[in-house]
Amino acid sequence: MRAVIVAVGVAFLVSLFGTPIAIKLFTRLKAGQPIRSDGPAMHQGKKGTPTMGGVVFILATVIAYVAGHLALTSLPDQQIAQVEPTITALVLLGLMVFSGAVGFLDDFLKVRKRNSAGLNKRGKLLGQILVGAVFGVIALWFPSTMTNGSGLATNTETVGSTTLSFIRDIDFLEVSKVGAVIIFIFVVMAATNGVNLTDGLDGLATGASVMVLAAYALIAFWQYRHWCADPNYTQPYCYEVRDPLEIALIAGAAAGACVGFLWWNTSPARIFMGDTGALGLGGLIAGMAMSTRTILLLPIIGGLFVIITMSVVIQIISFKTTGKRVFRMSPLQHHFELAGWSEVNIVVRFWIIAGIGVAIALGLFYSEFLANMT
Repeated sequence: MRAVIVAVGVAFLVSLFGTPIAIKLFTRLKAGQPIRSDGPAMHQGKKGTPTMGGVVFILATVIAYVAGHLALTSLPDQQIAQVEPTITALVLLGLMVFSGAVGFLDDFLKVRKRNSAGLNKRGKLLGQILVGAVFGVIALWFPSTMTNGSGLATNTETVGSTTLSFIRDIDFLEVSKVGAVIIFIFVVMAATNGVNLTDGLDGLATGASVMVLAAYALIAFWQYRHWCADPNYTQPYCYEVRDPLEIALIAGAAAGACVGFLWWNTSPARIFMGDTGALGLGGLIAGMAMSTRTILLLPIIGGLFVIITMSVVIQIISFKTTGKRVFRMSPLQHHFELAGWSEVNIVVRFWIIAGIGVAIALGLFYSEFLANMT
């Protein structure tokens, strides 16, 4: 727990004090956010606000991970296998950094071209597929080599699984490794685009992501305390995952980094996360679902992202089939803007929806544990 707390604290402080530096730097570089001409009229006042702020909390998460590992050096000997950096960390941080890199390229092109077009849809899609495929392969082809004091392997789990999961792996829903990678690519695409679509109002995606990442930190730490690979855990019911403490540490660090960023990103935002931050967070969240074996729980934990994504899908299908729009504008947050809701009201109420989804998901996770312990 101490390592997780250290990581959260370091990430928060680096992001809190690093964001003003990024604001000055991106302002000097004239990296202002272009605003869609067909968007809500009130957004035109945000034109020129520095973008690509996601660089700050991505960097803060990586720094906090290193700091958390320094705190792990005092763990008991039987837990020493968690001290060294793992494939799990490579996958999770890699997903965050490289998904963020795809978003950074998109942001850079927007700033350079001085319009909101950025990277074309095909380029962004290919980038998401490539990131999902590379880290999906790493997650499924590199089992743990953790050993106990006798030199015997105690956990040969991979980061991902060839079995679909809800609260844990569902045995009768097994697929091949290639099939599992394809599924993970889809999860990466869904999560990155879901966060990206939610990032339309000051602080909306940041605050929702804090809740989702905090939920994964709790889930992972609970799995660590009831871990099948822990030689001191004697209960028959345990979680077959790889490196749950690593997952909790990274999830906590990312949540702390987002809280620090939110200080400057809340309305009126002094900096936007941009696609850099949105895609980075989406990639990490996808990795969290895979590594905690809760892929089918992700739509509940990230319920707000699902609702907003579906509003876009419904709008497109309705317009192409009937020529009529269901919403005044999509994504959904813009519909309420045009309906006269203030930006702050929309953000807070959508945060409440995000919190409800997280609460339901955590309730399902814990109730499954209780049901199997009785």
